[in-house]
Amino acid sequence: MALKKYYAIASGRIPGIYDNWPAAQAQVIGYPGAKFKGFTTRAEAEGWMKNPVYSQPAAVKKNTGKEPVISSLHSGTSSTSGEVTIYTDGGARYNPGPGGYGIVQIYNGERKERSGGYKLTTNNRMELMGCIVALRELERRDKPITLYSDSSYVVNGIVKGWAKSWRKKGWVKSDKMPAINPDLWAELLDLVEDLDITFKWVKGHAGHPMNERCDELAVASARQDDLPVDVGYMEALQRQQI
Repeated sequence: MALKKYYAIASGRIPGIYDNWPAAQAQVIGYPGAKFKGFTTRAEAEGWMKNPVYSQPAAVKKNTGKEPVISSLHSGTSSTSGEVTIYTDGGARYNPGPGGYGIVQIYNGERKERSGGYKLTTNNRMELMGCIVALRELERRDKPITLYSDSSYVVNGIVKGWAKSWRKKGWVKSDKMPAINPDLWAELLDLVEDLDITFKWVKGHAGHPMNERCDELAVASARQDDLPVDVGYMEALQRQQI
């Protein structure tokens, strides 16, 4: 997760460059054929506006086992009836440093948001924590679930079976090195065990409305005062595993 400050809207209600996501979101949510993208600097946003094309096609790609699934660039403002759709994002300032996660859940048109953070943690731990908190608090556990994350670490860990393999080997990777974040991976594996859930990767900071919103929630959480201690991270530091 990287902080994005500018949003270029080439096609929307009022095209232009916006310096915050809520204002930009109002121009594209529900707008047919909306075309927009987030940037770290205004100069980058202005440059893109002169030729507003995406570096990758927005179409959904079939999962070949070699790469995570990519969701449609502008999908996700609603969910399939009877299905729970979850978006998560997380990151840490300075990595490691203060971190946060953001969650958006959509079910039958009802949208819920959740966020939180820790005073010292890592990008990957917050990406995992976003998924964990979303599934911990899941109300409709009997429904199909699609969870979107921009973390290939998280998506591949589940989809490709890496985390299950690490756990089976006593949290040791194929290169004989200790697996990182075993506490969070163990909880995530337990949470998904009895769920009808599909993990999909979505390109971060590419104008996806729900991914941008999750990023905004995560960044805001990481900047809060009096954040709690990430006990798992501190214990790993003491064991010199991170």
